[in-house]
Amino acid sequence: MKIHVVEDDRVFNKLIEHSLSLNPDFEIDTFFDGASFFKHLPDNPDVVTLDLGLPDFTGDEILKKIKKYNPDIEVIMISGQDSITTAVNLLKEGAYDYIAKDENIKDRLLNSVNNIRNKKKLLDEISQLKSEIATKYNFGNAIIGDSPVMKEVFALLEKAVKVPNINVSVYGDTGTGKELVAKTIHYNSVRKSKPFIAVNMGAIPRDLIESELFGHEKGAFTGAIMTKKGKFEEAEGGTIFLDEIGEMDINLQVKLLRVLQEREITRVGGNEVIKVNTRIVTATNKDLMDEVKKGNFREDLYYRLLGLPIHLPPLKDRQNDIITLSQFFLNSFCEDNKLEPMAFTSRAKKKLLGYAFPGNVRELKAIIELSAVMASSQQIDEENILFNSNNTELDILAEEMSLKEYTERIIRHYLRQYDNNVLKVAKKLDIGKSTIYNMIKREKDSEVEKLE
Repeated sequence: MKIHVVEDDRVFNKLIEHSLSLNPDFEIDTFFDGASFFKHLPDNPDVVTLDLGLPDFTGDEILKKIKKYNPDIEVIMISGQDSITTAVNLLKEGAYDYIAKDENIKDRLLNSVNNIRNKKKLLDEISQLKSEIATKYNFGNAIIGDSPVMKEVFALLEKAVKVPNINVSVYGDTGTGKELVAKTIHYNSVRKSKPFIAVNMGAIPRDLIESELFGHEKGAFTGAIMTKKGKFEEAEGGTIFLDEIGEMDINLQVKLLRVLQEREITRVGGNEVIKVNTRIVTATNKDLMDEVKKGNFREDLYYRLLGLPIHLPPLKDRQNDIITLSQFFLNSFCEDNKLEPMAFTSRAKKKLLGYAFPGNVRELKAIIELSAVMASSQQIDEENILFNSNNTELDILAEEMSLKEYTERIIRHYLRQYDNNVLKVAKKLDIGKSTIYNMIKREKDSEVEKLE
């Protein structure tokens, strides 16, 4: 850390330099007046220790010039006067600390500089994390897909990003990636430097949800021992993601509607009206209009939340994306666990394409990660791909096929289940052995033709 010491008293100058130089991580430069220091201000020190009474400039004049040049430079004021009024005024001007020249100066100075170092390290880590998050939720990295239905989703995401004040409602089956879409919208919009706050409406007890969303004042109810901000206040300037919005209690829906209309909230047990500026993204796997017709969801709130609707298709409607997603999850798993790169055999790909994935992308990711663990080489074969025992039955209605294709898929499914025992499968399906042998022969002949 680069530190400039500006002190006209040569004894104190030497004392400060010596005290700080004991730490090999500190690079120290000393100056005896403001003019010589200003010549080196472009060096952009991390910290300046500044004497309040210099021969050519006052300390507060130099402080103002430093802060005008670079607000990130931290300034520790040092003075022979222990004046509270002076200290308060300098801190208001942007000084980090005010230290009097007494017997405790060395300890106080080192403590202050170390606090600045820790603060800068934390800010660097936050900056790095923000950069990593921005990269992670970049359109090309966050949502993988090249199928026609996903191209329609990407087009809507672009619109949501360009209009940061419109609410967004995301619909889709469980496991299709609704929260991922919400984060992608947030971290690609002008709101990305502000918080993204996610709330699962179905996971919070009904009697606590109002306090969770809008906050509460001290003593508002039993157990409210201190004032607490709600999720809307925490998300100020950013995005609040209300997952499973269809689970919201009908009585609380009235209060959420008021927030949407007035852009303000009142904490539980309080009277102060607090303005809020946050984009609302909602998600549900329910048909909200159907819930409106049943009387479970307010119609006026439904239209307020609707905003820009985005429907996420189930994975069975994204056949073109299954192998692409599988390889992406496999590469990520290998990288995270420091494994050698792996790939799928043609038989493994065929097995993946023959499954309906009722758990959608979330289930695919879990299956691929397990397959990487089960594989004994860099090749993942069909026996390494294990489907959940509750979902092993083939969903023959997952896509449109000819009767012949349906029949062959069912036969392949049972061959896998009975370890390629043709006699057992023929008996189970009540078909001739020759039907199965002929299908196997056709598939082998087809593979030979491809090799030739």
